[in-house]
Amino acid sequence: MSEMQIEDLSGVEDFIGIRRDIHQNPELAFNEFRTADLVAKNLAKWGYKVSRGLGGTGVVGSMTQGDGKKAIGIRADMDALPIEELNNVGWVSKVPGVMHACGHDGHTATLLAAAKGIASKKNFSGTINLIFQPAEEGGGGALKMMTDGLFDAHPCDVIFAMHNLPGVPQGHFVFRDGPAMASSDYATIRLYGLGGHGAMPHKANDPIVALSSIVMGLQTIVSRNVDPQEMAVITVGAISSGGANNVIPAYAVMEISVRALNPAIRSILEIRIKDLIDFQAKSYLVRAEIDWRSGYAVLVNSNVETDFARDVAIKTFGDSNVTRQGPALTASEDFAFMLEKIPGSYFFIGNGDGSSQGACMVHNPSYDFNDLNIKVGARMWESLVESYLI
Repeated sequence: MSEMQIEDLSGVEDFIGIRRDIHQNPELAFNEFRTADLVAKNLAKWGYKVSRGLGGTGVVGSMTQGDGKKAIGIRADMDALPIEELNNVGWVSKVPGVMHACGHDGHTATLLAAAKGIASKKNFSGTINLIFQPAEEGGGGALKMMTDGLFDAHPCDVIFAMHNLPGVPQGHFVFRDGPAMASSDYATIRLYGLGGHGAMPHKANDPIVALSSIVMGLQTIVSRNVDPQEMAVITVGAISSGGANNVIPAYAVMEISVRALNPAIRSILEIRIKDLIDFQAKSYLVRAEIDWRSGYAVLVNSNVETDFARDVAIKTFGDSNVTRQGPALTASEDFAFMLEKIPGSYFFIGNGDGSSQGACMVHNPSYDFNDLNIKVGARMWESLVESYLI
C-alpha cells in the first residue's frame, strides 16, 4: 500500500482552516455548541435545510434534488476527548485537558467540504441527510439522536460513516462487511468482606484475596468458555482497596471492560462473568455487587451497502488504493446503533503510516488528523452520493 498522491489542495484550503479551528477549540461530549454553530451556519449558507437539537447538540443538513425517491445518510462525529495535547503545531488545542485526539475535527471538516461540493454541483436526484453527531466518545450520541427522532424526521434508506485510521497509508480506504468493530460493556465490582488486623487473617474475610482470584478467573472465561475462533476480551483496568500494609480492608473494588465481535459471545461473556464473580466471592466468604453497564453494540456492516461503497472507492481512486476486506477492530463505535436500524457501512481512510504525518494512533496526546484526507474524503462522499442518488 502506498499513500494517496494529492496533486494540490485547491478547493479545500478553507476546510483545512475549519478543521484547525475546530481542533483549537475542542468540545467534549454533548457540549459541542461552538462546533454545531459552525456546522449549521455553513450548511444553511449552502442551501441545506438545517435541523438542530437532536441528541442535544446534533445537527442535520438535508437537501432534496430532482424526483428521486431514495435517501442517503452520511454521519460525522464532532466531539473531542479529555486529553492534554502534546503537539507543537500552530493549531494546538486552546482548551486545557481537552483535544481532538481521534480526528473528529477532520471528520466534520471533511463532510462539510463534501456538503459544499454536493450543493454546488447538485448532481443527484433524491435526498441527502448529512448527520453531524455529538458524543461518540462514550456518550452514545448516536443512540441519543435516534431516541430524539433522527430517522423519523430524516428517513434514510442507507447510511454511511468514515473514520481515519493511523498506521494505514494516507488516503487508502479499508472496507469490511459483516462484524467490523466490537461491542463494549463495562462493570464495577464491589467486594464486601470483614476487615481486621493483618496479623490475624483468620478473624477477617479478606476481599483482596477474593479480588485477586477473580482477576485470574476472569481470563479463563475467554480461554475456556469462548470458541477459540471468536474474539473476546476481558480487561481489568482498575483495582482499589486498602491503605495500610497491616490492615485487612473490609472493601475492594475493580473496574472491567468487556468486548466481543459476536452478539452471542457478548451474551455468554456477561452471564459467565457475573456467575464467576458471584461464586468466587462466596467461596472466600465475601459478598459481591456487580454494576453492569451495557455499552456500544457490535458494529455490523451490511454486505450490499459495503459492496456498493467499496465499488465506489475502487472506481474513484483505483483498486490499489482500496483494501477490500480489512481485519475487524476491537475498538467500539456507536454508529453501530444506526446500523442496527438502517443498512449501511462504516469504513476507514488511512491517516498515515511509518513516520509520516498522521501515523500516531488515536487517543494519543500526540495524535493529529491528516489534512490531506479532507480532499480525498470529500471526494469519496461526493462520489458515493452521486452513485447512489442517480
